[in-house]
Amino acid sequence: MINKRSLWFLTLFSLILVLSIYYITMPSELLLTTGSNNKDNSGNSEPTVSVTESDLLVALRVEADEEMASKIEELQLVLTKTDSSVDEKNKAYEKIKELNDIRGEEEKLESQIKETYKLNSFIKINDNQISVTVENDKHDTTLANNIMRTIQANYNDSKYITVKFQK
Repeated sequence: MINKRSLWFLTLFSLILVLSIYYITMPSELLLTTGSNNKDNSGNSEPTVSVTESDLLVALRVEADEEMASKIEELQLVLTKTDSSVDEKNKAYEKIKELNDIRGEEEKLESQIKETYKLNSFIKINDNQISVTVENDKHDTTLANNIMRTIQANYNDSKYITVKFQK
């Protein structure tokens, strides 16, 4: 039986979900327009827009987040099934914990690259492979080697690290 608290939670969660989907699917032109009467001091009527991160990095991050969310959702189904064994539930819980740890490592490495090299990046960790996508016009081998060394310094065992430059 659904009690009032559960009903309120489901209602608010549904509302938040619908609004977030609406915001994500909203055309970017609507988000960027701030009014037609905005003018800067030079008399130019075009609004100034500054974007801090490339669309590619955002797309990669969204794709990775969706993939991780679907994996976690599958594992949570195993946890909530009544016919799952204790061993299956333990394995699912450990896998969820591992996925969350990997995401934390990725975010830590991204912030380390941001602080050290002042570059936006996207990092994907898959077992012992680490894929780094850096937002930079110039393909610099010295910078790529430095990024690889910086990432490898966080691990005791050897990792296969690839660095890709994108704009």
